[in-house]
Amino acid sequence: MEHGGFLIQAVIYLAAAVIAVPLATRLGLGSVLGYLLAGVAIGPHALGLVGDTSEELHIAEFGVALMLFLIGLELQPRKLWQMRGAIFGTGTAQLLLTAAAVGLVALLLYGVSWRAAVAIGLILGLSSTAIVLQSLSEKKLLRTEGGRSAFAVLLLQDLAVIPILALLPLLAGSPPEASGDGLGGWRYGAAVIGTMVAFGLAGRYLLGPLLRLVAGSQLREMFTVTSLLIVMASAAVMSWLDLSPALGTFLAGVILAESEFRHELEADIEPFKGLLLGLFFIAVGANLNFNLVAEYPLLLLALVVLLVTVKFAVLFVLARVTGISRGEDWLFALSLAQAGEFGFVLVSFAAQNRVLDNVTGNLLIAVIALSMALTPVLLLVYERFIQPRYRHGADRSHEVESEPPRDEGSPVIIVGYGRFGQIAGRLLNACGFDTTLLERNAAQLEMVRRYGIKAYYGDASREDLLRAAGARNAKLVILTLSDQAASLEIVSQLQKHFPHLTILARARNRMHHYALMEAGVKYIFRETVDSALAIGEKALELLGLTPLQARRAARKFKQHDQRMLEALFPYWRDESQQIAQTRIYREQLLQALREDRRDRDLHLDHHWDSDGPGSKPGM
Repeated sequence: MEHGGFLIQAVIYLAAAVIAVPLATRLGLGSVLGYLLAGVAIGPHALGLVGDTSEELHIAEFGVALMLFLIGLELQPRKLWQMRGAIFGTGTAQLLLTAAAVGLVALLLYGVSWRAAVAIGLILGLSSTAIVLQSLSEKKLLRTEGGRSAFAVLLLQDLAVIPILALLPLLAGSPPEASGDGLGGWRYGAAVIGTMVAFGLAGRYLLGPLLRLVAGSQLREMFTVTSLLIVMASAAVMSWLDLSPALGTFLAGVILAESEFRHELEADIEPFKGLLLGLFFIAVGANLNFNLVAEYPLLLLALVVLLVTVKFAVLFVLARVTGISRGEDWLFALSLAQAGEFGFVLVSFAAQNRVLDNVTGNLLIAVIALSMALTPVLLLVYERFIQPRYRHGADRSHEVESEPPRDEGSPVIIVGYGRFGQIAGRLLNACGFDTTLLERNAAQLEMVRRYGIKAYYGDASREDLLRAAGARNAKLVILTLSDQAASLEIVSQLQKHFPHLTILARARNRMHHYALMEAGVKYIFRETVDSALAIGEKALELLGLTPLQARRAARKFKQHDQRMLEALFPYWRDESQQIAQTRIYREQLLQALREDRRDRDLHLDHHWDSDGPGSKPGM
């Protein structure tokens, strides 16, 4: 019967998600709000299709850990080190200032004790890692200046949970308990430092060989098992130290960010992350106590509005002080203006230690849940009403005149006018063809305009901007971005809205090349191939070959390399197969070059092949 009950509950959760999330997405509300509404609908305080969801909420919190693992995979240690100022500077300032402001409001307006005010300030000073990161990622705002700043603050908040847990018993006058395994004082600090060092050593000397061993088994499911093992082990170690499990998985992701298995790990973890995060949001919605809301409707409304207003004000001022650009300061402040899911744990812990009474604790839980549910709405307001006002304002901060692109009848649109795009554009212009240039880097845009080059600021993944730039009448789009995710997004938009355009795309490396091939791009150019072959050709000349012999060797190498690239495309996601096939093709290349050298020794090198540029003069 219990087994049947589990299946019925699973069907209810899945059905609610399938119905609510597509509807919410279609209405422009986002998937997070769809999940929350689904949870509210099936929860014990609405339709009553599910009972207490605290156990599901605990399990689903692992989805947050998986999400941070995937974010860590995209963030190399060098980049994380560059963010240290934002993490420890901005993050610490945010938490302390917000806690002080919220605590002061609780002390003056609601007459709680100073101990309760400090606890309330610290609890509500935290924000929701799950909702913020998922919403920003879904709206492609995580890579913006405001999104990166919000991410840094959330990392600091995860680190701050343990000091808050240690402080709450002191507010009640009782000493803090020893951490997870009976460790205390300097032993606990040594354990934390030792664990961080162990993480680094394991990532450098253990995880790489382990993943190569598993990949050698050629069993896809074993790689999936290993991926989950790495994530769960990282979370378990941090839980043992009473640190955030999500922080552990994030560090594991950062350690593996430069691994050759990064893309495979992402592909294996992504489905689990999406499923568990959806369950987490549904459980949060289901936990919303409508009986309490009905009992104190005006009070809860006032508390939620006051909380969001106070946090927004503190965050906005902090954004201006730290120099976050206009428009991005709104994103930063609105995205972090809610309370966080760890507040549920901290409220229960504070109530157990008698820092907060039960009535206050229940009200805080309702405020936390309501403010979390409000976050997607705030981001929707930002996206619809605030972002458009500053969309073309980023370049103004660099004193670049903002001007929307115009359809000037150019047959070619060049997306990205860095060193790669400039060479292609200059060649086309020299041959009499006009080009429309789109560049989203404000500093680069300012530089090329100083040279009198007409270029427009804009994100080419936007259909309206492409249309304004003349995509309907153009013939070609030259895509020169080195960012794989951004280039693939633009390819998707071009194929969807302007299928008549021929796309010529730059590929940063072989994996980028294969991703573009998979997306249906026909003309792809790896950025370093020709320049590297030119160096090799000159080296052959300096080693004694004639210019004709060196050029012939380079040409044959390029032809064979292109054939090998195309032949290995079916194996690009299977590393072991790709390595095996690459070895075969390399042997074939060596054999072809040896035969060509033998022909040269027989004085046949003075003739071009039939597919060459032509015969010698007079022939």
